[in-house]
Amino acid sequence: MDILRFATAGSVDDGKSTLIGRLLYDSKAIFEDQLAAVERTSRERGEEFTNLALLTDGLRAEREQGITIDVAYRYFATPRRKFIIADTPGHIQYTRNMVTGASTADLAVVLVDARNGLTEQSRRHAFLATLLRVPHLVLAVNKMDLVGYEAAAFERIASEFTAFATKLEVADLTFIPISALHGDNVVERSANMPWYNGPSLLHHLEHVHIASDRNLIDVRFPVQYVIRPHQATDPALHDYRGYAGQVAGGVLKPGDEVMHLPSGLTTRISRIDTAAGPAAQAFPPMSVTLLLEDDLDISRGDMICRPHNQPSSVQDVDAMVCWMTDAPALTPRSRLIVKHTTRTVKALVRDIGYRLDINTLHRDESAQQLRLNEIGRVSLRLTQPIFCDPYARNRATGGLILIDEATSATVGAAMITEAG
Repeated sequence: MDILRFATAGSVDDGKSTLIGRLLYDSKAIFEDQLAAVERTSRERGEEFTNLALLTDGLRAEREQGITIDVAYRYFATPRRKFIIADTPGHIQYTRNMVTGASTADLAVVLVDARNGLTEQSRRHAFLATLLRVPHLVLAVNKMDLVGYEAAAFERIASEFTAFATKLEVADLTFIPISALHGDNVVERSANMPWYNGPSLLHHLEHVHIASDRNLIDVRFPVQYVIRPHQATDPALHDYRGYAGQVAGGVLKPGDEVMHLPSGLTTRISRIDTAAGPAAQAFPPMSVTLLLEDDLDISRGDMICRPHNQPSSVQDVDAMVCWMTDAPALTPRSRLIVKHTTRTVKALVRDIGYRLDINTLHRDESAQQLRLNEIGRVSLRLTQPIFCDPYARNRATGGLILIDEATSATVGAAMITEAG
């Protein structure tokens, strides 16, 4: 059974947490004591309905303010698929949390209040989802009950968003009218909207095709750990030398010719081991151990690829950076540690090309710094080469984590646009 990771986004009070609560409740994915606690809290607060948003807004500050602050992860499953939900905040000051939640998502659900239509935050979150190359986008027009379930309200918002989406790179866009409070078109099709012929939200989540979203063309295997069981009592393991990691791209099979970077030496795969035993093939996002026919000097941070399909080996990269800390700001000459797949190197900020206004998509080319939650194009010079692809081609080998040299705190996330 495969796993769909999806993130919810949208303006404050558009019903993201209520929608997730409804999904969990209607798919029977919550325990009776959890539901009883939510019902009790709802009564104590004098609310007319059971507030399903309380299932996800776990922080006390979130419950008191009625907003989502941090990214809340929830898990549930249906007979068709397992799901990991990232409930991301709507406020602009939590843009970094939205980026974190959507960075690993296969699909993003952007909620829009049917009464208000598209807002600045709706556009911003849709843009961030496309910047992070989330392959599938769902615009869920919520609170249809408050506009009398009218088709005109839904169609007006769908038309407006379609026009906005032409400025973005959206691979797959779906529109669904819902009422998270009453459950219309969330798990079951709604009788209140006979004019809508599409699937319910859960049906779409269960059936959206994600297998082809992974890059199965470019073989990329960043080595995370070299396994040498020196203390093994089993004679068969005495000479065992395996290279463990997560497949970041392509399909690997025993007998395939592969190249090791940085040495450029070639060999063949003799075996692929997994926790369940030997495998006939490996593909993203499987975690496996490769055994090779020849003894090569391979260590953590190295890359295994195809001889005629190699990633770029570069020390200069241009990337879109989301800065995640208030102090210090990102400026030219800033020194950072860059984590790329399993490789960690030091870096110097050469230049800030522009700062992006994520509300208007305007580029401020005079900007000389990035502050908390700001996004811009940055040029980095690395002390050692990394083996990378553009983020648009492979999210795993095109993403960077930026770390403060002094505190070891994560201060930014970056998506490689050009490497060379």
